[in-house]
Amino acid sequence: MTDSKTMPTPEEGKQHWKPGTLIYPLPAVLVSVGNTPEEYNMLTVAWTGTLCTEPPMCYISVRKERHSHDIIARTGEFVINLTTEELARATDWCGVRSGRNENKWEAMSLTPMAVEGFQTPIIAESPLSICCRVREIKELGSHDMFIADVVDIVADERFIDPETGKFSLDKAKPLVYSHGEYFSIGKFIGHFGWSVRKKKRR
Repeated sequence: MTDSKTMPTPEEGKQHWKPGTLIYPLPAVLVSVGNTPEEYNMLTVAWTGTLCTEPPMCYISVRKERHSHDIIARTGEFVINLTTEELARATDWCGVRSGRNENKWEAMSLTPMAVEGFQTPIIAESPLSICCRVREIKELGSHDMFIADVVDIVADERFIDPETGKFSLDKAKPLVYSHGEYFSIGKFIGHFGWSVRKKKRR
């Protein structure tokens, strides 16, 4: 335990801000929804993440007034499509336009692709698509959280090493979101656990 006498003054070099959502950066994903071509839509989501490894579960949080909110609630499905630098414009555009008034697929020249055993399409141009089936909807306030089971993952073969079978998302130049701005992911630093890995003896 740290000796409180050695700790700096709480206010030293710090500012207090009002409570907010400042856990950044976050993945900027395109979520595809709908069970029929007439209702297929996409929305941009940054409030998303992993909830559990076994069983694999994740979530998205969506404002109630969003056009896709009711579609997800009714169909019980959605797809989290990871985005890239090439998809940056589409990612932003789909976040500020409504599917009530626009056919986002046509406007952004993106392709809905069917997945066997799943009714909601993936985005063919995405490097990785995570098919999700809603388990629970939690009303939180401004947003509802859709807690879902991952039922399928579709990876683009362009980013799979044919020799090792490893998926290299870095080659796709992933897009992230930080407090109103988009960034591409920076340089590689180390694998998980590199800080405690023992050096090999020569």
